[in-house]
Order: sequence, then C-alpha cells, then structure tokens
Amino acid sequence: MIQEQKAIQTNRELLASAYKHFNARDIDAVLNLMHRDVDWPNLMENCRAHGHAEVRDYWTRQWAILDPHVEPTDFTFESDGRTTVHVHQVVRDLTGKILVDSMVQHVYLVQEGLIRSMEIRNSEPS
Repeated sequence: MIQEQKAIQTNRELLASAYKHFNARDIDAVLNLMHRDVDWPNLMENCRAHGHAEVRDYWTRQWAILDPHVEPTDFTFESDGRTTVHVHQVVRDLTGKILVDSMVQHVYLVQEGLIRSMEIRNSEPS
C-alpha cells in the first residue's frame, strides 16, 4: 500500500509538472518527462503523434495558430494503473478570442517514471 501511494504521488507530481511546462511553452521540459516513444493525441490532424520529434512538431504547429492553456483541477488514479487528470481547457486564437472553454479528461499511462501515452475524453455532455 505504501509503494502504491508513493507511485500515485510521483505520477501526480510528474503530470502537474508537465502541465506547468506545457503552459509555459517549454517543449524540452515536457519532452523530458515523456518516454522517447510516447504515444500522443494529435487533434489537429485527428491522428496520433509518436515519439518526441512528432510531438514537438505537432505542438510547434499548434502554437503557431492557437494559444491553448490546460489547468489540472483533479487527479483520479484508475484501477488499471492509469491516471486521469481532470482539466480546465481554454483555447484562444492568437488575438486572444476564446475558441474553447471546457472541461476534459486526460488519461495517462506512466511507465518507469515517464509519460508513455495520453488519451483525451470529453467530460462534458455534448
């Protein structure tokens, strides 16, 4: 039980740090928290980005046209070992106009202390 609690705290700290660096647009700091073969959702092309180079390319292109900010509000630790982060997401265009203001869930698989994959679930009814 103590080992499980330690893993939960470590995952929470890892993921909170990833959000902080993402919002600061510090790509290298976020990538340092990810497995080299990370599997990441690419919402712009409706596909997946695999590995650091593809995630870097995706975020660089995304930030050239959008200003997303994601703030974790809660963490849920799933029985399958994944961590769900409840996130307030605000996406603006480059003039500051809000395009999206919603709650979503980001579901992470953390392996060996690194983010291995993430999926996005809509947490608000359509």
